[in-house]
Amino acid sequence: MCGRFARSKGLDAIIKRFVLDAIRERWATDPLVSAPQYNVAPSQMAPVIVQDDAREIRPMRWGLVPSWAKEQSIGQKMINARAETLAEKPSFKQLLFTRRCIIPATGFYEWAKSGDGKIPMHFRLKDGGLFGFAGLWDRWKPPQGRELDSFTIITTAPNELLAAVHHRMPVILRQEDEESWLDGDVKDGAALSSRLKPYAADRIEGVEVSRAVNSPAFNRPECILPVSG
Repeated sequence: MCGRFARSKGLDAIIKRFVLDAIRERWATDPLVSAPQYNVAPSQMAPVIVQDDAREIRPMRWGLVPSWAKEQSIGQKMINARAETLAEKPSFKQLLFTRRCIIPATGFYEWAKSGDGKIPMHFRLKDGGLFGFAGLWDRWKPPQGRELDSFTIITTAPNELLAAVHHRMPVILRQEDEESWLDGDVKDGAALSSRLKPYAADRIEGVEVSRAVNSPAFNRPECILPVSG
């Protein structure tokens, strides 16, 4: 499961990392895209990369609300999608071939069990850089009001590092797989599934962070700082 993540880099870093020069002017003043986010929780908005005619970025709500849903509240149960069953689940099967996306991030949180309660851990690349979660998205049209774009993060079995903390981990795409993941012309289910593997443990590190991160309302740089001691 992935229930919280961070993106400590702003718009310029996203543009450079994911080759998004065409969107700079459009989103430069939108805080939902341009400002870092240190503690993204389900139901909150976050920037998501999609590709139609060109690669672009859109703010979306975390927690997938399928186009056929009767109520927006279903999104609370669909923050993650298991890689192993994407092609079987009605909510995800069609989206796997039509609406794949990448969620920019610099880390994610899991809580390790201890005798003193659960300890928040921040997992990140050792080089501290941006990466992309594999995701799916959809557009929901309510009977009244504005359309809602929302996303889910795909999870897989944990690597050796994460296995000590949790039985799942978010899919971090290898950079060489990002282009084909966004390419709508790629319809080979086996080829897509081959990209949804645990990320190499030797490229990730986990550090204990402040329990202030337990509150989704706490969105400050202190969220990702290691606890000293």
